[in-house]
Amino acid sequence: QVQLVESGGGLVQAGGSLRLSCTASGRTFSWYVMGWFRQAPGKEREFVAQIFRGGSMTYYTDSVKGRFTISRDDAKNTGFLQMNSLKPEDTAVYYCASGLVPAGSHDPNDYTYWGQGTQVTVSS
Repeated sequence: QVQLVESGGGLVQAGGSLRLSCTASGRTFSWYVMGWFRQAPGKEREFVAQIFRGGSMTYYTDSVKGRFTISRDDAKNTGFLQMNSLKPEDTAVYYCASGLVPAGSHDPNDYTYWGQGTQVTVSS
């Protein structure tokens, strides 16, 4: 089992930045792929970014490329999502997820472990 806890969400103006953290406990976090998803009210959960074991590969959905950066520090069992140039359409609950996931997978069903989510609100 892996337990995931997100932090770092909040309210920010358009153009601002936030850094989300995902702290893992339980089984060795470094074994697993880590992903970030988001869900806005009335919408399906949407893939945002993924980082492979060891940070060797990263993947992003097109709408965040060039603005968001995913990273991980396996020594601290922590992953990050740096979000810059935020837009109102980025407003959502952001979830950290992990598991033995195919590289680049956008499918939330591929991810076994989930955090409780952290709210990100971007005002215009």
